[in-house]
Amino acid sequence: MLRIDEISFAIEGRPLFERASAVIPDGHKVGLVGRNGAGKTTLFRLIRGELALESGEIALPARARIGSVAQEVPGNEVSLLDTVLAADIERAALLAEAETATDPHRIAEIQTRLADIDAWSAEGRASAILRGLGFTEAEQAMPCSAFSGGWRMRVALAGVLFARPDLLLLDEPTNYLDLEGALWLESYLARYPYTVILISHDRGLLNRAVGHILHLENRKLTLYAGGYDAFARARAAARAVQAAEAKKQELRRAHLQGFVDRFRYKASKARQAQARLKMLERLEPIAAPEDAARTVFTFPEPEELSPPILAMEGAAVGYDGKPVLSRLTLRIDQDDRIALLGRNGEGKSTFSKLLAGKLPALSGRVTRAARLRVGYFAQHQVDELHMDETPLDHLRRARPDDAPARLRARLAGFGLGADQAETAVARLSGGQKARLSLLLATLDAPQLLILDEPTNHLDIESREALVEALTAYTGAVILVSHDMHLLSLVADRLWLVKDGRVSPYDDDLDAYRRMLLASEAPETAKPAKPAAKKPSREAVMAARAEARKCESRVETLSEMREKLAEKLADPALYDPARQNDRILWQRKFAEVEEALARAEALWLAAMESLEQAEG
Repeated sequence: MLRIDEISFAIEGRPLFERASAVIPDGHKVGLVGRNGAGKTTLFRLIRGELALESGEIALPARARIGSVAQEVPGNEVSLLDTVLAADIERAALLAEAETATDPHRIAEIQTRLADIDAWSAEGRASAILRGLGFTEAEQAMPCSAFSGGWRMRVALAGVLFARPDLLLLDEPTNYLDLEGALWLESYLARYPYTVILISHDRGLLNRAVGHILHLENRKLTLYAGGYDAFARARAAARAVQAAEAKKQELRRAHLQGFVDRFRYKASKARQAQARLKMLERLEPIAAPEDAARTVFTFPEPEELSPPILAMEGAAVGYDGKPVLSRLTLRIDQDDRIALLGRNGEGKSTFSKLLAGKLPALSGRVTRAARLRVGYFAQHQVDELHMDETPLDHLRRARPDDAPARLRARLAGFGLGADQAETAVARLSGGQKARLSLLLATLDAPQLLILDEPTNHLDIESREALVEALTAYTGAVILVSHDMHLLSLVADRLWLVKDGRVSPYDDDLDAYRRMLLASEAPETAKPAKPAAKKPSREAVMAARAEARKCESRVETLSEMREKLAEKLADPALYDPARQNDRILWQRKFAEVEEALARAEALWLAAMESLEQAEG
């Protein structure tokens, strides 16, 4: 159990936590959310012990291992597989000691511990994790130096997942993943046997991979049951209650003050006026909830072109004369919203570059409308911004004849206010840099907008604003993203890039997700067991009775969980005066969840026994 007890901490005089508390039971999957700059990453550093608390305590069980993604994997000559295997420090140390140990008792202890931590299957587990994150078997044998920084971050993620710490801290882990890798990670975290705290702005991930949301706001921590959507509903209800209470108190304060102002100098009413003045002093202020600053993207309106705006007939594209994709016969109209699906390495980026005119067709025909303008956003363009220049400098270069006021208005249309307009890009946040790159990509009002992972470093509010902007946009959109929520709201057509082709995918995103997760199942069947003697009728009946009992227990606990979840969704419970009640109900919910997990495991075991008994 992770216990955060009355912690306080400030950076450069700015308080981030003031007597903040939370309890996270073992095995819980928790999404940590809050505004940018609220202190989410700082909380991770406090948990890891990298920063010293001003007051309060963060407590974990003795010898609990904390794991988080290393900031960088060295570009050395060690293979990816060996790099991941080395991340399990205990296993590496035991194997090294086993080679030199001579004491029979110590050798036995080492072998027992290696068996306990499943050391002999380690290579297979490490390889499966790397494969899930997009590395082929051939790539796993290659040295880290052969890969770029973004790919090395995937290796770092693979390392911490392989080490299986008791408390796993993940800070925006999908920023360096494609859709397929993000879906694999989501499935992996759902099965992870220990505690996970996840900082993410991916709404789909926060709905499917976690069971609780830990909200950091106003220097306090509040734990909500359920995924992000459940949190958003509970939060909205709590804000409505808070706003109503603040309005009620404002009216009461005005009423009392009006009495005091009228009668405080009238002898017959002076005592009553004085009493109301004391009542005013005793009223604890209830602040109305502050609305988050409205996040916006304002795309310019493109002129309309006759369809199709782009068409391909038998086209091929690749590098150095070797095709990556071929036999491309497709068309794009100006009202199209197309998501590109496909595993890493299949050619999504190559296809995007062909559409953008950054790669020529090797053969076949690509026809573009005469006045077609294409906007292209890719993550590497964010890294290619001039770090020593300001956003205003970037726009001046692109639009030298525009007045400064017009340039500032364009920046404001992408959420970059007066302060950010003249701040060096190097000092901007990742989200602000992404906004600037999106602005530059859409500056010419393109009829075709190609977006390759546009949501990296954007918070949830910015992602929702991007959805609104793309919905209102009257040009065509080609979208590559690991954000399922964004894809589901924006795309109305799916194209699958696979086996050197690009073709329409006739099913929906959920079906694609199911297909990907199913493909991660082991491909080789287990060897057949010799036929066993058929159990007696009594054994079958006993197995059925046990299965029914276990199922009944699961149903009872599920009902209890639903009732407790409803209790925790009550906005009144989040009144600061009821903090102790809230913590009590949260603990009860955690206990029921742990009991439900155990009951489900027993039920599954009972069903397997029943299947074996029935033959």
